[in-house]
Amino acid sequence: MTAIEPSDDALFPIADAYAGDPLNPDLETVTPIEVVAELSPAERRQRVHALTDQAWEIIRLAQETHLRGRELVARCLLWSGGKDSNTLAHLMRSYATHVIHANTGIGIEATRQFVRDTAASWNLPLIEKSPPPGSTYREQVLEHGFPGPGFHWKMYGRLKERALDAARHDLGIAKSRTKAALYIAGRRRQESKRREDVPAHEDDGSVIWVSPIVMWTSLDLNTYREMHPDVPHNPVTDLIHMSGECLCGSYADEGEREQLKFWFPDVHAELTQLETEVRAAGHEEPRCMWGWGAYYDDVPSKAGRLCSNCRPPGQRGLFGEAPSPVSHVQVASRPSMHGSVMATCPEVPLPAPEPETGERP
Repeated sequence: MTAIEPSDDALFPIADAYAGDPLNPDLETVTPIEVVAELSPAERRQRVHALTDQAWEIIRLAQETHLRGRELVARCLLWSGGKDSNTLAHLMRSYATHVIHANTGIGIEATRQFVRDTAASWNLPLIEKSPPPGSTYREQVLEHGFPGPGFHWKMYGRLKERALDAARHDLGIAKSRTKAALYIAGRRRQESKRREDVPAHEDDGSVIWVSPIVMWTSLDLNTYREMHPDVPHNPVTDLIHMSGECLCGSYADEGEREQLKFWFPDVHAELTQLETEVRAAGHEEPRCMWGWGAYYDDVPSKAGRLCSNCRPPGQRGLFGEAPSPVSHVQVASRPSMHGSVMATCPEVPLPAPEPETGERP
């Protein structure tokens, strides 16, 4: 990916340095979100059509580059239930042959059920995998305490990566040299600094990872949803601005626990009980507290392939694309290391779409 070096005297330095064409996006440089924001409604839709064509080209290139004569036995949509994932699911719903959902064991059940119900309505077989014994979230935190950013990579490996590996057995491709499956993921370079070099496609043994929306910005996703009102809608994301399918707490934000207490008291109670057990297991502060990393800066970390909503505490984009506290709802705060927390989620208005002239493939 081509890096854009910011200048010191520009209001939007990255946008000023951008020399590409937002209406003809390439696979080298992500169009700065500030540039996309300046497009007219019609131009935004034109851009989304171009990005949709690019998504199918990425899939073609992934197979051309990595299949190498192997039989492609499955095209698997990796579906978390979050907004980005739902948009990708809608785009790929007629192409995918399976849905894979990693049940981390420490998430919101309503999101899992949303994925199950929507996959069933589309007649897509669902492979739902949970961490094997010895790798469950409860076992991990009782042994090590609650994770912070520096332990995120291990949480990903235990809660998601092993589930994805287990799905290979269901697909009949584990350790196969003659068969392969596509893992279609919603990873995007604009999501965070740590994802700016995520590949559009890569080989991982019997799995070919492909990221069709890798060059999309959050505003492009908004535009797609405006153009396609039938994109599946997970009510959980309206309330906490993320899928809630993994609440390991490694990258919890200040205020996140308050959101959970307000909207999902059963999940809050589960975490409170787990905190009691972790303290009883001998872990002291901060590791006896869920989400303690929100109050510590500069903790080194590594990212997992699918942790698209995981960002260092406090990291926010210009347009609020990172998960944010409850929108327009005042939440009763509880004491924390930094005192009480009260916030609202910024929202970006999107111009109303013009009438569509035809369906895109």
